[in-house]
Formats: sequence, structure tokens, C-alpha cells
Amino acid sequence: MPKIQAASNAEQREHTKRAILEAFGQLLYSQGLTGLTMTHVAKTAGVGRTAVYNYFADMGELLVAYTLDETERFMTDLQGDLEGVENPVDKLGIYVRAQIDDLSRRHLPPGPAMRTVLSPDDFQKLGEHVGALRGMLTAILQEAVEDGWLPNGDLQEMGRLVHSSLTATADREAQSEEARAAHERHVQATVLFALRGLGAQFDAQGSPVRLEVPHPALSVAV
Repeated sequence: MPKIQAASNAEQREHTKRAILEAFGQLLYSQGLTGLTMTHVAKTAGVGRTAVYNYFADMGELLVAYTLDETERFMTDLQGDLEGVENPVDKLGIYVRAQIDDLSRRHLPPGPAMRTVLSPDDFQKLGEHVGALRGMLTAILQEAVEDGWLPNGDLQEMGRLVHSSLTATADREAQSEEARAAHERHVQATVLFALRGLGAQFDAQGSPVRLEVPHPALSVAV
């Protein structure tokens, strides 16, 4: 069993915690949540089973910690990708692509499965944190609507439209060059599908253009 080396006790604890979270993510990706135990996580992380319990009381707490950690990482990376991008339609494209890449890289259980292992308080905590990510999308959509790049619509409904385009596209990370090329074509098609579904228009070079005339609202709720 490999030992995790660190210069101080604080670093040792952080390294151990990181190893546990990464091991949990690997197992969640490869086999899903069903049947996953703390013993599996400990073995994959290269630590004792007791060590896992020193950080996380149960699988529910570990699932919350992993999800929050991954969401924070995703938001940080996404904010970096969006930095310096001015056109809100381009921002939407970056958001959609980032979500597809993230869904392809990791495998989180859907909401109903989360409820089976989480307490009501933990599930609410998770929802509030994930809501911050949805808030980033809502802000981009609002900017695009207000600046005339997209037709008006219910922002929450528009966000659901975006996310509904992603699940079927996300797949396991492509390994071969041919698979990566096919995946990239699929991602590009999904990004364009999502943007056009929201009402975005493009010129002959594929650059987004502002809507010249008022368009019908995307949602009947508006």
C-alpha cells in the first residue's frame, strides 16, 4: 500500500483527503455509486479504511464533499475560460463545451440517486452549491437577452434547455485519435444546436450577430 508523503501534518492531511476524493471520483466514474463502499475507496486511495472515516463519516458525506469540490473546480476553470470573452453568445458556447467536457470526465449520479444516500440537509446543501453554477449560466443568458443577441424568454427555462442538450452528448473520454475527432465534431454540433435552440443567429463566417428585428419570446411564460 503506497504511503502519501508530505512535509507537515497539515499537508499530510490535505494530501490524504485529496487522495480519498480522487479515488472516490475514479470509482464513481468506473462503476457508479451502486455498491460502492468506504473499503473500495480506501483501497483505491492507498490508505486504511479507518483513515477514510477520519475525514468522512459515511458515503453521503463523501459524495457531498466530492461534488462540492468538483463543482468549485469547474467554476474556477470556467471563470478562467470566460475571462476576456465579451460576446455573450460566445460565452454560452464556452459554457456548453465546458459542461460536456466535465460530464465526459466524471460521472455524478442523477438527483434521485443522490437522494437515496444523502440526508435532507446534505441534499439541500448540495442543491444550493450547484445553484451557484446555474447562476453563472443565468447571468450569461440575461446578458445575451438584454443586449439583443437572444430573444427574450424565461431564463430558468432557457437554462434547462441548455442542460437538456448536454446529457446525451457527454460520453467517456475518447482515447484514440479517431474517437477524439468524432467526439469533437459531436461537441461542436451540440454547441451549435444549443445556441440555435436559444435563438442565436450567425453570419456566413459562423460569428454570432445581434437580432435585427424583435423575435417571439422563447418561452410562453414571458
